[in-house]
Amino acid sequence: MNPAQKALWFIESHLAGELTLDEISDVAGVTRFHMVRAFAAATGFSVMRYVRARRLSEAARSLASGAPDILTVALDAEYGSHEAFTRAFRDHFGLTPETVRSLACIQDLKLQEPIQMNSSHIENLAPPRFEVSKPLLVAGIGDRYNHENGAGVPSQWQRFHQSVDDIPHRVGKVAYGVCYNGDDAGNFDYIAGVEVSDFSDLPRPFFRVRIPEQRYAVFTHRDHISTIRHAIDTIWNHWLPASGLKVADAPTFERYDENFDPLTGNGGFEIWVPVQE
Repeated sequence: MNPAQKALWFIESHLAGELTLDEISDVAGVTRFHMVRAFAAATGFSVMRYVRARRLSEAARSLASGAPDILTVALDAEYGSHEAFTRAFRDHFGLTPETVRSLACIQDLKLQEPIQMNSSHIENLAPPRFEVSKPLLVAGIGDRYNHENGAGVPSQWQRFHQSVDDIPHRVGKVAYGVCYNGDDAGNFDYIAGVEVSDFSDLPRPFFRVRIPEQRYAVFTHRDHISTIRHAIDTIWNHWLPASGLKVADAPTFERYDENFDPLTGNGGFEIWVPVQE
């Protein structure tokens, strides 16, 4: 099993007990940083948000079945108080636990069912080359995402192409999609940008990120841009575990040279993954 599959098995097998990101990562045999990225690449969820959604969904089932004590349901879902449980439950479903229990119905609730992993991956993933990247300054259009709302990235690229001529001190024609500043909850910053020589005159609407010198595994992806998630899933859940390498805590990025056509999504691009021995 790959790291995401191991994590899913462990979560579903231990949903009623205490679960931490460290414990899930240890069982999957990878670092916290690797676990967050691999799980999101495979499922579209951050690890602990999936755990929370699954627990709240099971709690909703229990309440709709007539559970007499909401505090007991809250404790079973690993919430320390009735108040904390009610707040999380209402934020997730838009209804209070009391309402769901009184309605005795979950038909209209958006429950999180267990994810059934598809173990297929890109069979013909080309072996990467390894490069030590030079330090880069990248400026462009930025936004903060979690792995559930990453569908907004294509529109971000559209905004980038509309404003790229306004970025001062541009170096070359290559565009970069930089993923950085990630946290354990699966939130991350993403910049669609270009290399610049300095940030001194960068107008306020633009974001900036420094990419330090770092060893990278560089994957050439020749298929359409729409298959990028499949490629990333294969890298994080299949190639990396088999490689014997560890992921370095550094930005990952896509590199789009002049062969890439942003209008059609064809032309290929590179995926740069930071690694260490």
